[in-house]
Amino acid sequence: MTRSARVQAISQILRLSPGLRRVAAGYAAKVACSAHFGAGRALNSILAEDLEGVPDPQVSFDEARREVRVQVRGCERRAIYRDDLGGVLLQDDEELAIAPLPARPVRRTPELPWPAGEVAPREWPLPRAARAALDEVLSEAFSEPHAQPRRTRAVVIVQHGRLVAERYAPGFSHDRRLLGWSMTKSVVNALCGRLVEQGKLDLREPLAAPEWGRDDPRSRISFDSALRMESGLRFWEQYWNPLSHVVGMLFNRPSAAAYAANFKAVARPDTHWSYASGTSNVVVRAAMARMGDQAQALSYPARELFDKIGMTSAQLEIDASGHFVGSSFCWATARDWARFGQLYLQRGEWEGERLLPAGWWEYTSAPTPNAPEGEYGAHFWLNAGKGGRRMHPTLPDELVMARGFEEQSITIVPSRQLVIVRLGQTANRPAWDLDGFIRGVLKALPT
Repeated sequence: MTRSARVQAISQILRLSPGLRRVAAGYAAKVACSAHFGAGRALNSILAEDLEGVPDPQVSFDEARREVRVQVRGCERRAIYRDDLGGVLLQDDEELAIAPLPARPVRRTPELPWPAGEVAPREWPLPRAARAALDEVLSEAFSEPHAQPRRTRAVVIVQHGRLVAERYAPGFSHDRRLLGWSMTKSVVNALCGRLVEQGKLDLREPLAAPEWGRDDPRSRISFDSALRMESGLRFWEQYWNPLSHVVGMLFNRPSAAAYAANFKAVARPDTHWSYASGTSNVVVRAAMARMGDQAQALSYPARELFDKIGMTSAQLEIDASGHFVGSSFCWATARDWARFGQLYLQRGEWEGERLLPAGWWEYTSAPTPNAPEGEYGAHFWLNAGKGGRRMHPTLPDELVMARGFEEQSITIVPSRQLVIVRLGQTANRPAWDLDGFIRGVLKALPT
């Protein structure tokens, strides 16, 4: 379905359903709030691109209150922004009753070279032929050869721990946050790994969701089962479909984790693979419950992960219940997303400190047994293959990837000591050729 046909279809559905108008207004309010107050983008850009599929959104910003109100066909939704929590979609006229979190310490010195700071090389540290070849790859990545827009916003390429190339679309830059969508799931992997390293979590333990009683079969779902998307919970995952569970969870429920946890089990844990954003929200809520205290839980990602690797722009956002939306809502600059990939390339170590357990890379990149093409590890995508099939048959089987809606990606190539970040707003997947892009980068760079 083309984007224009999709917009028309959604518009027709909204005319018939007040509930879906609420979802559309909620989506618009949440995205506009984070994009404007968290990423500093102007309303005209947000309307033209991010909210293109929402029929006639009426958006108003209150700069003093840092609040966004959106009306879609008479239905109004509201989102607020806080520096310590990001953009939060509220339910009707409620207020967010969470005390301010402790201030984040500044761990990075901007005038140092990346990754310790933000100084990029004046010239890419590559041979002339490689620079020319890579420049062609980047020019193609930012081109618009199709009727459906590609909208690449940022590309950052790191090899051997050094920035070797980066480029940004007009209106975007190295210090502007971008939404990772489902790359956030890989952040949940890192948070779980950090808790394991600190001795606060055992992956064999059950999630212990409060919605499940002791005799409930769902109470046997472990952290490992959920990280591998083998929880067995029923969940319908289609981001572009306003009727799907994931859209309702993100934009029409006060608690994403509670909504997902209340779905029935359709299979025993570890017997069936099914990619489900709801599972990630149940996982991150259960993991952060190890902190005991809400303030400690909400400050944990910055304190124990982001700031330790200099990922200081990163913002993992919450829902109205005060829990992280671990499926979808982490924002960071492209350089900080590259730092996140570099942490995994370095097997969980950063500046001599072990942040993720020894063996965590091997755990993360081990194919989930029931994933049909060996395409999934523990909240990361793989290209390992199974039965002669691979998701990306023209790319190396060693790839480990964080992937997100609208073609966000972090691609890790261990043998080449390479991290490739691409961020954009590609609503139609055929408009972006990830495989061709990665092939081009691999061909251009020296081994």
